[in-house]
Amino acid sequence: MRQIILYIAASLDGYIARPDGSIDWLENEKFAIENEDYGYSEFLQTIDTTLMGHSTYKVVTGFDTPFPYADKTNYVFSHSKQPDTEHVQFVHSNVAGFVKQLKQQSGKDIWLIGGGQLNTHLLNAGLIDEIILTYIPVILGSGIPLFATGAQEKFLKVTESKTFANGFVQVRLDF
Repeated sequence: MRQIILYIAASLDGYIARPDGSIDWLENEKFAIENEDYGYSEFLQTIDTTLMGHSTYKVVTGFDTPFPYADKTNYVFSHSKQPDTEHVQFVHSNVAGFVKQLKQQSGKDIWLIGGGQLNTHLLNAGLIDEIILTYIPVILGSGIPLFATGAQEKFLKVTESKTFANGFVQVRLDF
């Protein structure tokens, strides 16, 4: 069965974005390490599908680059009806049921990009199999949390941890 992997970065105080959805703090030059992508390229080779909420989709399409996951099957979850695009299929209802069926299909693993509301919905439905979380040494003070209010308590097992010269700490967690 395909695995749902939440591969994401968060500030030390648990935010994945600023209140306006901005992730500019992830691009701070003081954190740059030449030729280091924190396992991102290797991770991308293991997935063929992405899942993201509508707000995250708007952030991704706001980058000054072509759609970054054009070679993947991409699903965006939205409360309102949206027409599908060249690279994205919109899902409007029964998130858990849709994802359960998706996991049963053949293919590579599935990247849960976020955001916090979708992360929480899939966490509470027991559909996330692994989390790869990179902590960035910054405190934002407010923003969009990794999991929204209402996330159910879960105990996870750390299967791997890595530290980087810039202070990043990456942990792999299984349920």
